[in-house]
Amino acid sequence: MSKREILLSYEEYPSAQELPAADTDLLNRARAVTKDAYAPYSRFRVGAAARLVNGEVITGTNQENAAYPAGICAERTLLSVAGSLFPGVAIDTLAISYHNEHGTSDRPIAPCGICRQSLQEFEQRTGRPIRIVLGGESGSVVVLDQSGLLLPFAFTGDELK
Repeated sequence: MSKREILLSYEEYPSAQELPAADTDLLNRARAVTKDAYAPYSRFRVGAAARLVNGEVITGTNQENAAYPAGICAERTLLSVAGSLFPGVAIDTLAISYHNEHGTSDRPIAPCGICRQSLQEFEQRTGRPIRIVLGGESGSVVVLDQSGLLLPFAFTGDELK
């Protein structure tokens, strides 16, 4: 038997104002689009904004429906937009924010498991890591060098070959 460790390295900033300007702008766009989320059931609005390697910036929001929780998260909405409008174009940086109508929105949150899988596969198919910026409406901000760090021991398409 051998014991192994998985180490997760990330940057933490006290606030969005401490981020590089491009990341602050992207996080502010993610914060702004939370107003466009359709979340009448959870009242938990999530916004995502991504800068593609071609310089385009796209956004996505969570979209719920009456068959709650059968909706789509902001991250997967954004990935669908990227794949549909810019096929084959990699994402450089993705910012995720939220507005919790039932409480505070003052700390970073991470994507759900399905979104982690989807982000990891998007990285794999474009051959480029996606930087992730996580922050609420206020408070600290976490930055990861690649979304794949959120899903250790990922199941990938390689296992299906």
